[in-house]
Amino acid sequence: MSNGGRFDAAVIGAGPAGSVAALVLARAGAKVALVDKATFPRDKACGDLIGPRGVALLDDLGVLPEGLRLGPMDVVGPTGRVVRLPAPAGRTYPGYAIAVSRRRLDAGLRDAALEAGAEGVTARATSPLWAHAPGSAGRHLAGFRLETRSAQPRDLQADVVIGADGALSRVAASCGLVDDGSVLWGFALRGYADEGPRRPRLAFWEPAPWAGYPGYAWEFPGEGGAANMGIGAARRGSRRFAARIPADLEAYRISRSAATPLEGQLGGWLKIGMVGTTPARGRTLLIGDAAGLVNPLQGEGIGPAVQSAQLAAEAVLAAGPEGAAARYVQGLDRRFGSFASQTAPVAALMLRRPRLTAAAGRLLTAPGVGRALAGAWALYWNDLVDGAAPGLWPAEAALVTRLGAAATASTADHRWIRRTLAAPSCPGDPVGEQARAYDRPASGHTEPPARAEGGR
Repeated sequence: MSNGGRFDAAVIGAGPAGSVAALVLARAGAKVALVDKATFPRDKACGDLIGPRGVALLDDLGVLPEGLRLGPMDVVGPTGRVVRLPAPAGRTYPGYAIAVSRRRLDAGLRDAALEAGAEGVTARATSPLWAHAPGSAGRHLAGFRLETRSAQPRDLQADVVIGADGALSRVAASCGLVDDGSVLWGFALRGYADEGPRRPRLAFWEPAPWAGYPGYAWEFPGEGGAANMGIGAARRGSRRFAARIPADLEAYRISRSAATPLEGQLGGWLKIGMVGTTPARGRTLLIGDAAGLVNPLQGEGIGPAVQSAQLAAEAVLAAGPEGAAARYVQGLDRRFGSFASQTAPVAALMLRRPRLTAAAGRLLTAPGVGRALAGAWALYWNDLVDGAAPGLWPAEAALVTRLGAAATASTADHRWIRRTLAAPSCPGDPVGEQARAYDRPASGHTEPPARAEGGR
């Protein structure tokens, strides 16, 4: 790291969200540090799909990587019936997603940020640094102590700190921006098969064979003919939750007649729907997984992550260090507020009532019902109603949105970013200090490790 004084912004975490935030800031002339503990390229647990909104945003920024374009998706209900969800192009997004490995995506976005002028720092952010704003009695996060294996620790100070350091964010924990007991936690594990389906495939399952927790399995076509195969599930209360996932993924692989064991298995925690997370306070902003920006219905993370990154960077540029947090929260509310307020309670209900979830899956994939609702389902499920092209499907999806808004109107005085649900998904402190990121090969682990691994 150079000795050029403090930075305008320190971005902790160089995944898609962190790199896009650094890119937008650096292009505007800001002095930005982009910090990550990893040496790139590196792998990450992910389905490797960039959704239509993410594709549009990265294309607008001129950093969209080449990848396999994927359109309609096959959804398999608990009974085995298949519904094909269309992928209509909207007014503001294309009619396809892009499959690209996280190794290539993350390294490419980070390189783009560095080429724009951001300073890359390979180090772990450990101890927070605090400062008092002029004329204020309070203090704010002003940076982090950085540690590497080969050099003495040094301090990184910035006017604004942007936390892009994942679901187990050290930035969020340092500033008290997350209530672990209220978060809707999920876990996902993926590996690579030699071959897979021609189109994306997502399967719901009955709760009984899968130990009573709701979730889904996926197979996404990928680069070089390989397939990304994985399982995502919401967590109930047991600390042994993550330990069961590798066996479940192996069972799904066998059920799909995959000939060889999956390669490169990686897993990771998810914070869903921003429940239990405050995305900004003072001079600290959270983006991507750190803010809990995972779609509560289908688990998409990359698209919401890069959208939040752009909103955060633009808030810093427009409102400065003191006003960025308020402006950012307003932007998040406009973009994600209605959808999150409607769908996070649905995710919580699914968590508490897995048999009800299975019944809903059977209904949605029942003969006639699935085909009739497929277009509206695809738009609403993927948070694509806003910006959809005119037609019957958007009208149906918009009706669902209005009904959802009416159903959640009684909670309008409780902002969605601070919502506390009646039945938290994980009593106590499920992840913060009792389990760390599972971004490592799945074999050999019987339960989540005992302590959180923070920092990027």
